[in-house]
Amino acid sequence: MGQQEELNKHDVGVGVDATHAADLEASWSHGRVQEGDFVTELENSRLQRGLHQRHIQMIAIAGAIGTGLFLGLGGSIQTGGPLGALLGYATVGLIVCAVQFALGEVAALLPVTGSFVRHAEFLVDPAFGFAIGLNIVYGNLLSVPAEISAICVLFEFWTDINSSLFICIFIFITFVVGISFVGIYGEVEFFFACLKILLVIFLIIFGLVIDLGGIPGQERIGFRYWNHPGPFVEHIATGSWGKFLGYWSVMTSAVFSFAGVESLAMAAAETQNPRRNIPKACKKVFARVLLFYILAVLIVGMIVASDDPRLGNESGDASQSPFVILASAAGIKAIPSIVNAVVITSAWSSSNQALLAGTRVLYGLAIKGQAPTIFLRTTAWGVPYVCVLFNTCFMFLAFMSLSSNAMTVFWWLVDLTAAGVLISWSSILLNHTRLCLAFKKQGISRRELPFYNRWTEWTSPIALVACQVILWTGGFSVFTKGGWDTATFVSSYLDIPLVLAAFLLWKFIKGTKFVNLADVPLREALEEVAKHPEPSEPKRTGWKRIANILWD
Repeated sequence: MGQQEELNKHDVGVGVDATHAADLEASWSHGRVQEGDFVTELENSRLQRGLHQRHIQMIAIAGAIGTGLFLGLGGSIQTGGPLGALLGYATVGLIVCAVQFALGEVAALLPVTGSFVRHAEFLVDPAFGFAIGLNIVYGNLLSVPAEISAICVLFEFWTDINSSLFICIFIFITFVVGISFVGIYGEVEFFFACLKILLVIFLIIFGLVIDLGGIPGQERIGFRYWNHPGPFVEHIATGSWGKFLGYWSVMTSAVFSFAGVESLAMAAAETQNPRRNIPKACKKVFARVLLFYILAVLIVGMIVASDDPRLGNESGDASQSPFVILASAAGIKAIPSIVNAVVITSAWSSSNQALLAGTRVLYGLAIKGQAPTIFLRTTAWGVPYVCVLFNTCFMFLAFMSLSSNAMTVFWWLVDLTAAGVLISWSSILLNHTRLCLAFKKQGISRRELPFYNRWTEWTSPIALVACQVILWTGGFSVFTKGGWDTATFVSSYLDIPLVLAAFLLWKFIKGTKFVNLADVPLREALEEVAKHPEPSEPKRTGWKRIANILWD
């Protein structure tokens, strides 16, 4: 058997003897692990499959409902207007659907820890996988302090106690969940995802009641604010061009709002029946985006005027949250506090998800020898604790909100995170596009994939172009007359040269080459799927089938 054939077997976890996993760490020190080698034995032996189907489904929902929706939507309505914000979130929502279907197809074929980071070196170039991996780690290192900064903003709605207390508390409990057995994380996310869903459904129904004048003493609002001040807001320029720029400026905050939906496959090696459950979660995204996001943005845009001064509140008070403004409109004193409390749990849930994604990608990089082997150390219950400790250190960036306005820090981190998310989505779409091309090159039908959708061959390249356009125009306001702002420029574009530098550095050091489409071991991967079949999905009828669309 030739070296390339042996490498291809290792890529998909076939034909590796039992001692291979135990010897991997020693192999790195002697340079025996090759680029593109898809090792799954080590993660299978050290990580534990503690995530069930309901956990994966709720992680997918939790990733789509976060602080960006509850706290960042106000800025979007203020900048783009109610219709501009709705169109902006709908545009990004369609991109997210394309990303999720692309991720589902590739992850079902290769369910490995690190997900699309490992897929990138398998389908594109090992240097590209390394660069994307660093981007994910870097992005999640920033996401957690961003969420904690948002929590500080939300607590200011109730009290003026120094934010350092809340920062310390949430850093501690986030660390505790992160270092615990992954099944505990799954239960925590399951519980708080349920709270998020109930809150959004409540806000949608309650918002309709307010809008239609169902609250005693409140008149019917209807689409009043769509007429005055209007459906769009002129941003930077005037006229139709200004309205378009208002709509386009919503994109960054919309991307941040959806950040995290791609992380449901990060812990594939810790998921039961990943080839069935991960694609299933990906397929549900469209219905969830439509119900939980688009309807929520529509309702808030109907009830909160784009020129409401509370939306632009720079004091850091959580009263600027459009959902708190919506609740206050009812005149019921307890409702704003209830909404604020659930939004706090939502922000913390998002920080837990970012910690999981960041640590598992870092562990995946260490598996491939692209990060120090110390990150391979795991607890007795299968958690990469050194990765968790490393990520925890960066949570203390949240203390920046003590020296600067908490909302200002939040928006800095939003821009930084959004750029990283767009690069991640682009890599998922590029991976899938390369997979489709490899199937064509080798004359294999894509219908042999464990999860297949005929439209993804077209949606992936279209969404890839859209991601790149949004990425490169995300900080367009700094290039307008009198609009230069160094902080905005850096936060909008810093990620691009960092990823490019990481790619070129690894390519120069390791001398990697782009993967030839003819050399992608698709047949071996498909044979691996056939050798390890997973139980089929039980059929549901009646109301169970309807509930399954949004729940399971």
